[in-house]
Amino acid sequence: MSLLPRLGVNVDHVATVRQARHAPYPDPVLAASLAELGGAAQITVHLREDRRHIQDRDLKLLRKTVQTKLNLEMAATPEMLRVAFETRPDTVTLVPERRQEVTTEGGLDVIGQKDALKRLVAELKQAEIHVSLFVDPNVEQVQMAARIGADAIELHTGRFCEARTRDVRAEELRRIVDVAKTAVKLKLACCAGHGIHYDNVADLASILEIEELNIGHSIVARAIFVGMERAVREMNELARAARQQAVLAAQR
Repeated sequence: MSLLPRLGVNVDHVATVRQARHAPYPDPVLAASLAELGGAAQITVHLREDRRHIQDRDLKLLRKTVQTKLNLEMAATPEMLRVAFETRPDTVTLVPERRQEVTTEGGLDVIGQKDALKRLVAELKQAEIHVSLFVDPNVEQVQMAARIGADAIELHTGRFCEARTRDVRAEELRRIVDVAKTAVKLKLACCAGHGIHYDNVADLASILEIEELNIGHSIVARAIFVGMERAVREMNELARAARQQAVLAAQR
């Protein structure tokens, strides 16, 4: 259990704005530096097959300039494996990817792809790259992630974040809590991400088993109005305050 959740800042959507005009700005590499100044403990980027936002150039420069940790989200393909070996990020997070989706729509089917993923995980770990699998909050998927040798899982929090009613929101949060506890028992580091924003981060940061939150769109959106450094600092403060309250409650 982590006393403070690490904040990973995803700068993909800074690149989305740039690519809308095929301009040289705004630069996600500069955004990453400002995010670190604001307290980010990790920079996360998703290099997609269609290069819709982050480009190979960005990844290479980030590897040279990131002062904290670099987390590369990528599909489980031979092309991306080569990119990972060339770049050597601190962490690779394997994610499902469909060209027509706007953003990642769900977690990996670890059970259905266990043989291929096991080989890929082994190759990455042999290269001394920490491997995380992006999964739905499902106990069986997390158990399989442990069996095939993953170091960590990142729980897809989309259903919780997008819940329309209080009851659905509470049920999804309970599911995340239960699966996070399972991950820790299996000695997997437990992270979470997708759809997290300033109004719901406290609920997730209060789960002591979750040691890392990866947040992108809401921070980049906030940064338009207040700047990247302040946007990251505000998110960090919300997450840390919620975690501290949860730790105190657990100690009573």
